[in-house]
Amino acid sequence: MRTIKTTFAALATAAVMATPTVAIAADYTIGVSIPAATHGWTGGVNFHAEQAKQRLEAAHPNIAITISTASNPGEQANDLEDLVSQRNIDALVVLPFESGPLTDPVRRVKDAGVFVTVVDRGLEQEGIEDLYVAGNNHEMGRVSGEYIRDRLDGQGDIVVLRGIPTVIDDERVQGFQEAIEGSEINILDMQHANWNRDDGFEVMQDYLARFDRIDAVWAQDDDIALGVIEAVRQAEREDELFIVGGAGMKDIIKRVMEGDELVPVDVLYPPAMIATAMDLTVQHFTSNGPVTGQYILGSPLITQENAEQYYFPDSPF
Repeated sequence: MRTIKTTFAALATAAVMATPTVAIAADYTIGVSIPAATHGWTGGVNFHAEQAKQRLEAAHPNIAITISTASNPGEQANDLEDLVSQRNIDALVVLPFESGPLTDPVRRVKDAGVFVTVVDRGLEQEGIEDLYVAGNNHEMGRVSGEYIRDRLDGQGDIVVLRGIPTVIDDERVQGFQEAIEGSEINILDMQHANWNRDDGFEVMQDYLARFDRIDAVWAQDDDIALGVIEAVRQAEREDELFIVGGAGMKDIIKRVMEGDELVPVDVLYPPAMIATAMDLTVQHFTSNGPVTGQYILGSPLITQENAEQYYFPDSPF
């Protein structure tokens, strides 16, 4: 009897070993198209996208996610074509490099029958996407403007450094201007710094050379703010003004926590919104509830009193 049992066990083991492993085919393929890590915030976007891919694919074996990054709008448009023609995607999560150049390419993806989620930088034509996920850009501008207005008691000379020419940049500026409307806050100049540290440095150098008095700087973005800080310090004018950035970069949050008078506050705009967008897009295929419309995150003011809850030292951003 022992010999027979041993023989049966050996045959069973051999049969299992001889059976080929069958991979579970994905029922749905989701393409994620995002800008390359051209500055800190998009570096955070890349990090959170990869983290979300690992988590979602582990939780949903029938979902496959492919991520592509682009260094310019033309490259991203080509990526979108490849995702449709080569990857045969069922859904697209796209954070446009720029709004204008990506509007038609995203429309073509939608026309191919793909579920489209647009993140952060809206398209120039409404109604193309099924789902829109973003920070509250108008609120981000409004919160920044209200802080500067109140801090300056409604009067003073300021400079503004804008981001990349996109819908969200327009929304931030609109919210900011509405917040200071009716006050005696005077905007000396407003230029694009492309959410880039080096551009922020150069634009701020120009402002400092042209204007003898600047009471405050709205840098809009923390990468820009780092460039502004360096320019102000090189000019030795840090005692005359303060800077308001935005996004929640850990380096800036640390300054706020420590009571840096040059950077007294920040305004949150989390790069982890890409993970929120990916989660919701997966739910379109796995949930019995509708997943369409707009999902807008808040933009709270980060002060020394609450900065610790927004400080993540292990984050890349």
